[in-house]
Amino acid sequence: MHSFIRALPKVELHVHLVGSAGIDTVLELARRHPEAGVPADRDELERFYTFRDFDHFLKVYWAVQSMLKGRDDIHTLVVGLARELARQNVRYAEVTVTPYNHMTDGMPGDEVLAGLESGRAIAAGIGVELAWCFDIPGEKGLPAARETLAFALNRPEGLVSFGLGGPEAGVGRAQFAPFFDAARDAGLHCVPHAGETSGPETIWSALRDLKAERIGHGTSCVEDPALLEHLALKGIPLEVCPTSNVRTQQVASIGAHPVRQMLDGGVVVTLNTDDPPFFGATLEGEYLAVATALDLGHADVARLAENAVLASFLPNPRKTPLLEEIAAVLAAV
Repeated sequence: MHSFIRALPKVELHVHLVGSAGIDTVLELARRHPEAGVPADRDELERFYTFRDFDHFLKVYWAVQSMLKGRDDIHTLVVGLARELARQNVRYAEVTVTPYNHMTDGMPGDEVLAGLESGRAIAAGIGVELAWCFDIPGEKGLPAARETLAFALNRPEGLVSFGLGGPEAGVGRAQFAPFFDAARDAGLHCVPHAGETSGPETIWSALRDLKAERIGHGTSCVEDPALLEHLALKGIPLEVCPTSNVRTQQVASIGAHPVRQMLDGGVVVTLNTDDPPFFGATLEGEYLAVATALDLGHADVARLAENAVLASFLPNPRKTPLLEEIAAVLAAV
């Protein structure tokens, strides 16, 4: 099964740029910015990076964030992600970027864009197409929403969607509706997080108020049969991140993850990594873990890969070759 998963051309729909920073990338950044105090020795950094609990995850995440000073640092992040995706035969990824955090840290918007663009060009050269989702850090409120929208309306090359991340508790989805309306009017797709750390009503609000086309996480949807039925009937995909949900203690284990109920309910499930090195995850590993826990066959796993292609914002003519290649890999089993 592992070799089958490796052979499948894959698509990633939910991975955060800062959260994608692997050991090699962070070593490069730490040596470039020693003032940040991040370990610049590989063994020490690996110990620092080993997941302990959610508070430690946040400490590591913000340590990486603190080393992002300009375009070269953003470029390093993007290229590091692209190389890891290429290693796993991931052909296309929609990567979540939070420009507001970079700009409030003092990085000019032009520097952010320059790093994204140059990194994206390198990624294309190694066979990985990257697209961007600019998301609002919801806990920072309406000022963050205004700034993120203004930045998104520049429509940089590769930007396809508009999102909403951060903690869900106490951060209602409805308050962000005007910003999502404006993003949609500008031609961007709407892909907010919902139902990761909160109940089904957050998902309903994302659908009703933000007109979500996909839902980031959506883990709690199985608590509401009507919502599960609605997602299936409308074909609204979920960006499911099983290992992330285990690490953040939203579910006890992959085996206990509601992904089985989602699939049995007819929901379009896609598998994703969220913040992969931080959680010890890979996209191949997500496929393998779910296949093992749910006793999926090769056709079931291929269907998950197809779901990601179909749920992506690639133009339809560019989806066809990927779907044909998935079919060919399955036929060769």
